[in-house]
Amino acid sequence: MNRLKNLLVKLVATLVRPVRPLARVLILLVLIGSLYLDKTGLLDPAKEILAAPSVTLQIQGFAISPYSVLQTLIVFLALFWIASLFSDWFSASLKYFPKLGTSNRSLIGQIARIGIYVLLFLVGLNMLGIDLTLLTVIGGAVGIGVGFGLQKIASNFISGLILLSEKSVEMDDLVELDDGTAGFVRRIGARCTVLETFDGKEIMIPNEDFITSRVINWTYSNLKGRIQISVGVAYGSDYELVRQLILDAAREHPDCIRDPEPQAHMRSFGDSSVDFILYFWVGDIRTGRLKPQSDVMMAITRKFDENGIVIPFPQRDVHVIKSGDGVTG
Repeated sequence: MNRLKNLLVKLVATLVRPVRPLARVLILLVLIGSLYLDKTGLLDPAKEILAAPSVTLQIQGFAISPYSVLQTLIVFLALFWIASLFSDWFSASLKYFPKLGTSNRSLIGQIARIGIYVLLFLVGLNMLGIDLTLLTVIGGAVGIGVGFGLQKIASNFISGLILLSEKSVEMDDLVELDDGTAGFVRRIGARCTVLETFDGKEIMIPNEDFITSRVINWTYSNLKGRIQISVGVAYGSDYELVRQLILDAAREHPDCIRDPEPQAHMRSFGDSSVDFILYFWVGDIRTGRLKPQSDVMMAITRKFDENGIVIPFPQRDVHVIKSGDGVTG
């Protein structure tokens, strides 16, 4: 059953893969055919039927007929086909500029794609004889819609452009949000950013949250990360030896780097122990902190056992006072 399922999945993937190139070829054939029929005059009878006054609708000075609708569809089909080709070519050309980061290429590609489609849309309206001054009215209506119903969408879109331009959050960065959500940035889109958590979940977070909230970027300027371990030893221990053993446990770990150097300090005098704190750094925080921390803690325990250093546990002395059986009075 699983084998049949895998075969069906592969078959569907094989059929879907060439859909986009095939669609472009079909659009090109339709455009070439339409131009040929128009130049040879073979479309003239169809024009007379589709543009006849009996099937034409007059709306505020505009004549809308089946022929004008068909002409509009063909014009915009051609323009958007050209826009798709040009935007894909432009995005692919950005790969030849290695100095541009991934976020910069994504930002330039999105801006160029939007600009190309808007420009060709205006060209199409002009070719169809539509007065472009009407766009001011449409723009006002769109502005009202953005101000009310599309406010969040517009905010997330602008926030996405800000993230891509200032590069405060980039692809594969390890980030932590204000609510404790942490993971790797896998994609920065126009509306949301995809965050992959440590347990494999992909969370779609609105771009606005990265602008208006506090975000920790563990890999913003470098990949280093500090690990902290607290340990207590019994009173009367050799404190210099304790400090040296803690430092040796950190330095012997393969993930511990030498710049900055590990540091161990006596922190406080507790009720049952003298408390030390260890700081050491790993070179790549993306590999995780729990395993190095666990390894160093186990190494500290082993070194303490070998050198007779005791890690105490809290103790309480209970004194019971028994009174005499007799009562004087």
